[in-house]
Amino acid sequence: MATHDTKVGIIVREDLLPWQKLNVTAFLATGIAASAPEQIGQSYIDSNNREYLPLIVQPIFIYAASQARIDRTRDRALSRGITPAIYAEGMFNTDNDEDNRAVVRKLTDDNGALVGLALRADCKTFDKVVHGLKLHP
Repeated sequence: MATHDTKVGIIVREDLLPWQKLNVTAFLATGIAASAPEQIGQSYIDSNNREYLPLIVQPIFIYAASQARIDRTRDRALSRGITPAIYAEGMFNTDNDEDNRAVVRKLTDDNGALVGLALRADCKTFDKVVHGLKLHP
């Protein structure tokens, strides 16, 4: 079994609808992939020689958290120099990247309404940032 010097996690707000949780998780995983291309493995090939896209090479931990815990986790990450991927509630009402950026540009600590975030960090730092979160059921 391979060991990794980093951990990857996605935290989603626990009160979202199931489709929203899946949507947020999928979008945030792309942030991790984009920020760490070395974490992308080789293509998969089946016994019929059909090729499939490569995946991230390590497990991704999925957590469910309250709004307060998401905000706390974001603050912990930022204070340790980790740049997380984020998904804001207003992004559910958009259908393009430009509008998503406009939603994020309006975020403040008072109106943040982050519904999810993803991060990748060395194992020790990662554990400190997500301390107290519960894995998604």
